[in-house]
Amino acid sequence: MGIHGNPYEGLYMRNIDLIVVHCSATPEGRDVSTEEIRQWHLDRGWSDIGYHFVVELDGSVYDGRPVELSGAHAKGHNANSIGVCYVGGTDEDLEAKDTRTEEQKEALVELLTKLKADYPGCDIVGHRDISDKECPSFDATEEYKDL
Repeated sequence: MGIHGNPYEGLYMRNIDLIVVHCSATPEGRDVSTEEIRQWHLDRGWSDIGYHFVVELDGSVYDGRPVELSGAHAKGHNANSIGVCYVGGTDEDLEAKDTRTEEQKEALVELLTKLKADYPGCDIVGHRDISDKECPSFDATEEYKDL
């Protein structure tokens, strides 16, 4: 442990070149908390929530796994990426649907803008762009290309 109690002090800085946008794959309007997602991931045997940030329905942004640590959100890309998840992403039948609230849309732009400033040169992609999934249920690469 570091001098001031920071358990991450002395860890190498990760080379971040990718920000991956995800959805929680939960039905539109279902209020899922960051802590609930964390518990799902712990129940899978993971060490913590797989995402670095979660945007809840009301647009609140919560910290997940510390950015200093690799996430568990995009197989083959975790070492060099930051995972951002918004709550939602499916209709009531669990089919892919862009369910972002206006508050989530605003919060995502704000968060992604800040992350791009903190990690210049990063590309923003949707999980679907690097995996055989529909997540995040919209074209994040196109939507955020100008950030």
